[in-house]
Amino acid sequence: MKNKNYYAILMAGGVGSRFWPISTQDFPKQFHDMLGTGDTLIQKTFQRLSLLIPKENIFILTNELYNDLVFEQLPEVTKRQVVLEPAMRNTAPCILYASLKIQKENPDALIIVAPSDHWIEDEATFSKNVQQAFDFCSQNNALMTLGIQPTFPNTGYGYIEFDKTSAKAIKSVHQFREKPDYETAKQFIDQGNFLWNAGIFMWSVKSVVQAFQNNQPKLFSLFEKGISAYNTHSEEAFIKENYPKAENVSVDYALMETSKNVYVIAAEFDWNDLGTWGSLYDKLNKDSNENAVVNARTLAEDASGNMIRTKKDKIVVVDGLQDYIIVDKEDILLIYPKTKEQDIKKVLQKVKDKFGVQYG
Repeated sequence: MKNKNYYAILMAGGVGSRFWPISTQDFPKQFHDMLGTGDTLIQKTFQRLSLLIPKENIFILTNELYNDLVFEQLPEVTKRQVVLEPAMRNTAPCILYASLKIQKENPDALIIVAPSDHWIEDEATFSKNVQQAFDFCSQNNALMTLGIQPTFPNTGYGYIEFDKTSAKAIKSVHQFREKPDYETAKQFIDQGNFLWNAGIFMWSVKSVVQAFQNNQPKLFSLFEKGISAYNTHSEEAFIKENYPKAENVSVDYALMETSKNVYVIAAEFDWNDLGTWGSLYDKLNKDSNENAVVNARTLAEDASGNMIRTKKDKIVVVDGLQDYIIVDKEDILLIYPKTKEQDIKKVLQKVKDKFGVQYG
């Protein structure tokens, strides 16, 4: 029997615009089968969380635009489990809102907050690390996070600096560091007590609500006013009126960077945040020319290191291209250097400005 006090908040509201043109405002990447495995990213994440957490205790936090997509892809969830944001306000407001709902239902809840679009292959070890965190949080007033062992000086992630002197698996966090430049990232790795911040958090509902109360009194009082409405018919009206008034702030900034009771476990599983076409390329199997191909049938001459994705079985002939992203989708074709993948967001904006917002 799974522990009925275990809950998950699955974050599924983002747009994933660096995966344009596949990921769009109307149909973001978490609802796509990005790796060609037969499951979408949100389906994979839901299955992974359900190894430890009762399915009915997995809450999906998403924008109201994606309500239908959630029920289509996760037919086993009920309306109670889908928490809709009527406005985009970053991660702190929605986590506080979901936490207050869960606390009202079960004051003994232990919660994991997990993004819906990460790739974790070793699911048993993931469950083991989450269990470790839950055991600790059930005994201590702690805000916990799973940090990822850095494999290179990545400038695209925030870092977690932990207490070097501790030999325990659970270490106290000195501070969170913003995305560094390359030299700083190299120093972090040389120091040996830095982990990548994966945005996976665990805590008791009591601890997280208390942390919001202490660190974000204004945000807390906004959502506290709705306690009598949560989990009732009045909830929707309260949220529609009050949610847009919330400050646009991340949970890292609102809680983790300002709290003194923050701990980290260095994750023992492999992890990929699937944030860009390049990170997807790294994850996929390659053909003999080191091209990563999803759905397409390819004929490649003097073409290597490319990320190629089309609709099912489309034939793609590539000659003389190295390290490109080639993505074909109905009325959009993207042929773009992998080295410039961080600029795809800017390109998307230019496309919307020139051809219309319906292409984003």
